[in-house]
Amino acid sequence: MKILVIGEGGREHALVWKLSNDSCRPKVFCAPGNAGTAVIATNVDVKSDDISGLLGWARANKPDLTVVGPEVPLCAGITDIFLAQGFRVFGPSRAAAQMEGSKVFSKDVMMAGGVPTAASRSFTSAAEALKYVRSQKPPLVVKAEGLAAGKGVIICATLSEAERAVSDMLEKKVFGGAGERIIVEEFLDGEEASILALVDGSTVVMLASAQDHKRVFDGDEGPNTGGMGAYSPAPVVTDDLWPIIRREVFEKTLAELKRRGITYKGVLYAGLMIGKKGPKVLEFNCRFGD
Repeated sequence: MKILVIGEGGREHALVWKLSNDSCRPKVFCAPGNAGTAVIATNVDVKSDDISGLLGWARANKPDLTVVGPEVPLCAGITDIFLAQGFRVFGPSRAAAQMEGSKVFSKDVMMAGGVPTAASRSFTSAAEALKYVRSQKPPLVVKAEGLAAGKGVIICATLSEAERAVSDMLEKKVFGGAGERIIVEEFLDGEEASILALVDGSTVVMLASAQDHKRVFDGDEGPNTGGMGAYSPAPVVTDDLWPIIRREVFEKTLAELKRRGITYKGVLYAGLMIGKKGPKVLEFNCRFGD
């Protein structure tokens, strides 16, 4: 059996290691891989966002399964392209991957489906965004709409910080195309946790909770990074919260997607804020955490 893992980070190293230890002893390839994957698999010299190159390799080598690690190829539709060529793929379709690729789409799904999340509004005009920000009471959260490698969320403790975040994204284009549209939302107080679920379209299998370290300085100060380590399980996710998270977060989200004609298959990653009013969704990702 041949398995292709797409990606180049520690996430892909972990996936390759686990897959290579399966009882069927598959031949595992990783594109492009890294020094760690080279020890236990065969690295393939094709970048993870080079979909035509990956498809060419797949046509020549015929993997029995392709596991997509990063969000960029998923949001670009690699699953749809591979499936159309008869290859088995683990990862959501392009439409389903919008849950990470478009924060506006994700927020719309949550609001329509009754999924608990922060109140928000989206903007493409800096003037309109600034007018709204000045009508709100800080703290506020300003988010770039598209993919920004985990760095497109700015927590603003003051009005001036929120104004600067709006200007940076919509006027200075610090996140490029990812920040052409932004979301301004209420700040949720509590403690963050992440729960990943394996989904086949309807069945939800939730994995262990985790909590990562996002902000750059001690005491949750400074800007968000792409993540600087994590631990599991997260004590804040108590036993009584699991059925609530399954019902209110995953099942409602999948039901709303299905109502829109989208069947989600793969990993659905829910970033949650656990506060006094229960869990609320901060964001969704369409892949394993990295």
